[in-house]
Amino acid sequence: MAITVVVSGADGRMGREVVKAVEGAPDLQLIGTAEFGEDLNAILSRLNPDAMVDFTTPESAMPNIRTALKNGVVPIVGTTGISAEDRAEVASLCKETDTGALIAPNFALGAVLLMRFSREAAAYFPDAEVIEMHHERKLDAPSGTASATAEGIAEGRQGAAQTALPAGAFEKIPGSRGGKAAGDVPVHSVRLPGFVASEMVIFGGLGQTLTLRHDTIDRSSFMPGVLLALRKVPHLAEKARLVYGLENLM
Repeated sequence: MAITVVVSGADGRMGREVVKAVEGAPDLQLIGTAEFGEDLNAILSRLNPDAMVDFTTPESAMPNIRTALKNGVVPIVGTTGISAEDRAEVASLCKETDTGALIAPNFALGAVLLMRFSREAAAYFPDAEVIEMHHERKLDAPSGTASATAEGIAEGRQGAAQTALPAGAFEKIPGSRGGKAAGDVPVHSVRLPGFVASEMVIFGGLGQTLTLRHDTIDRSSFMPGVLLALRKVPHLAEKARLVYGLENLM
């Protein structure tokens, strides 16, 4: 049987892409959509889908996740700006409702691989900086992908630390060295017209540098990852827990 899906935020840029992708997948069935401002609880209660895909806003995502789990619907969430405290709440709700969930900082398979490779490289190159570049309409900074990349670098260092700045180092313009993410990894955010989503990680070592970069040229790049996640909904429902990061389903 086809996995049934409701798309939340279906009138948004990403929502429209998800609707098109699900409609084109023979093993998935789009049975409803929820546009901004519509009663998601009423829609989920009436349609009882297997999964809800959410690409909305940080303010809407958590209420939508709570509503999905309350209805026994597996949320597949690509909305950024969900904090560690939010994830802890979702994990608790999964246990309470006996329903699984996926929150992914990025659904582009290339970006997921960049995060994985960054974690591996950090064991040999603990000094790293992250530069993420997005379109000018993106509200949050840094991106969820950049934050997750920094977390992976911090974990992959195996106890090594970022090299300290020399005594007396200062910024002529506050923030010019970026913000400090997990493990004091500097993260720089660029917001300009022309970008969709790009990330670059620069590692520095003795006499050498290593650069990893991923560029999203079009929002359709996220759809193979969304479809992969939706096809894992039976697994998520059976495990009844929060999975954070698409790499854990690959």
